[in-house]
Amino acid sequence: MTDQTAPAPPAFDASRPIRVLLADDEEMIRHGVRLILRHAEGIEVVGEAVNGEEAVRVAAETRPDVALIDIRMPVLDGLATIERLVALDPRPQVVMLTTFGDDDNVTRALWSGATGFLLKDDGPQELITAVRAAAGGDAVLSPGVTGAVIARMLRGGSRTPATAPTGGPAGGGASPAGSGPAGGGPGGGNRPADRLTGLTEREREVLLLLGRGLANGDIGRQLGIGTGTVKSHVSAILEKTGTESRVQAALLAYQAGLVD
Repeated sequence: MTDQTAPAPPAFDASRPIRVLLADDEEMIRHGVRLILRHAEGIEVVGEAVNGEEAVRVAAETRPDVALIDIRMPVLDGLATIERLVALDPRPQVVMLTTFGDDDNVTRALWSGATGFLLKDDGPQELITAVRAAAGGDAVLSPGVTGAVIARMLRGGSRTPATAPTGGPAGGGASPAGSGPAGGGPGGGNRPADRLTGLTEREREVLLLLGRGLANGDIGRQLGIGTGTVKSHVSAILEKTGTESRVQAALLAYQAGLVD
């Protein structure tokens, strides 16, 4: 990975349909997801791919808001695909489609910049809700495996130089072993708490609620501020703490003791 600044996700225009790319090598999975999204108001499937290399090409051509990516694909696997997708400009929000028990790969993908993950057997409403949440900039975490993945990430699992990109947040990927939320960053210092020293009081309040799993709208209602203001605070938090995504910022909140 290079050490250049990663592109930001495109600002979503709520007046148009959410553009979705679907990548899975199993035709039955693609067909089922396509049918669900086709009947969802305000969502449009703009491209499909059967392998990771094709997914990157189609994403560059169609500029989707959200990319639903199978974590295990031929030609270019899901992890490598995620790294290339988040390097696109504009970059899509990447949501992984996975199976129960694949916590290790899910953890690696989250460190690589994925917005979140869904189990392939999650219901239609969970899928639709996830696409809308991802388009709005919220993290997407399937409750079926969230606990195990969070525990693994807090232990620093799957963050070795051999399996994670080394560009850090500026490179659009994870930090090398020993860094990431537990390591140094723009906030300064090697302890997680040191990473929060540059945050304003309001940003710390937003980070606390991020750590508790609240979406932007819920954070805004609780703090009495607009959703746009919440998004601005989240962007500032990611920049100041050196975290790549809302998921990583939430983990940092736990590591720093901000969330009980």
